Amino acid sequence: MSVRALASRAGFSPSFISQIENGQASPSIASLERIVSILGVTLAGFFTGQKADMPVVTRSNDRQEISSSWSRARIEALILPDAGRRLEAVMITIAPGGRSGKRPSSHSGEEFAIVFEGDISLTLGAETHVLRRGDTASFSSEVEHLWENPGRNDVQVVVVSPRFTH
Repeated sequence: MSVRALASRAGFSPSFISQIENGQASPSIASLERIVSILGVTLAGFFTGQKADMPVVTRSNDRQEISSSWSRARIEALILPDAGRRLEAVMITIAPGGRSGKRPSSHSGEEFAIVFEGDISLTLGAETHVLRRGDTASFSSEVEHLWENPGRNDVQVVVVSPRFTH
């Protein structure tokens, strides 16, 4: 797929996609979700995968990650991606003041999340919920949603969702 085609389908400018590709721009988590849905992969799909029929153990020091300086977040693949797996799981670490995007976004599927560390604000549609360590949320990803860290410490959230099938 060309940069222009990807940009058009994702609703971004070709120059923005090119800047991401060349490491000159740091997209938000929401922007990454839009791009990966067009590419037919998961957020974790930006990492190297394993064969689907092989059991996989991923050691904490072997997790592959990407960072989003715009969102002030780091995303770690908890399940190494591959086309045969039906779920993806990522650990998102959001720094103080970080958020998943400029505004709430939606996409196909559903999500389950558990807060591992800190307090985080989750906006689902018109409602905002403060989630604390151990709290969980499950929701349709078609509901506009936004994660925000209004606190002073990093927040860690594990999100499990079905693979994008676009």
